Amino acid sequence: MTDSPAAAASRQATRTRVWDLPTRLFHWALAAAVIGLIATGLGGVMEWHFRLGYTVLALLLFRLLWGFVGGRWSRFAAFVYAPGSLLAYLRGRAHPDHLIGHTPLGALSVFAVLAILALQVATGLVADDEISAAGPLTRFVSSDLVSLATGWHSTQGKWIVIALASLHVLAVLFYVVVKRHRLVAPMLSGDKDIAAADRAAPVAGSRDDAASRGFALVLALLCAGVAYWVSSLRA
Repeated sequence: MTDSPAAAASRQATRTRVWDLPTRLFHWALAAAVIGLIATGLGGVMEWHFRLGYTVLALLLFRLLWGFVGGRWSRFAAFVYAPGSLLAYLRGRAHPDHLIGHTPLGALSVFAVLAILALQVATGLVADDEISAAGPLTRFVSSDLVSLATGWHSTQGKWIVIALASLHVLAVLFYVVVKRHRLVAPMLSGDKDIAAADRAAPVAGSRDDAASRGFALVLALLCAGVAYWVSSLRA
C-alpha cells in the first residue's frame, strides 16, 4: 500500500539552520576548554589551568550575550520551558517545537552546566591555595571569602564539573546510540532535518549570515578583552 500524497508530504523534512556558527564554535571551544581545565587541575599544571579558566570566562560572557542576540534557537527565550513542558516531554508528549533546538531536558542540562561553570570560574578568581596559585581577585575580597571559595573550587565544584561533563557525554551517547537521535551532526553542520508533520507553518531557522557572524566576532573580542583585563589584575 502506498501513502497518499498528503501523508507523504507530511513526512517530508526541511533542512533548517538551527545552530548558527558562533554557537557551534562556542560549544566545541567550551568542551575543549573544560576538558583542559579538568586535566590541568588534576595534574597540577596551574599556569595552564589559569589560562583555560580565563578562556572559559570569556566564553561564558559571550554565551550570556549571545543568549539574547544570537540565532533564533540559540537564544535563551527559545529554551526556557515551563515545568509543564518538561513533564509533557518526560511523558512522551512534547510539543514538536520543543524538539528542534534544546529539548526541555536538554535545556536543564545546558543551564546547569553554564551555572556550575560560572560558579567555578568565579570561585577560581578569588581562590588561593597558599602555595603557588592565587586568583587575580583575591586581594579585593575578605580572607573568609577566599577560604570559602578555595574550598569549594578545589573540592565540591571540581567534582560537580566532572560529574556534569561525564553525564553530558553519557546522555549524548544514549540519545545517539539508543534513541537514534542525530545530536552531533547538527552541532557540526548547524542544520537539522525538520519533519513537516504536525506543523502549521515552516520552522523559522536561526540567522547565520555574514553580518551576524561579524557581530558575534566583535562580541567575542570584547569578552576576550574583559577576561584579559581580569587576568591582568593577578598580583
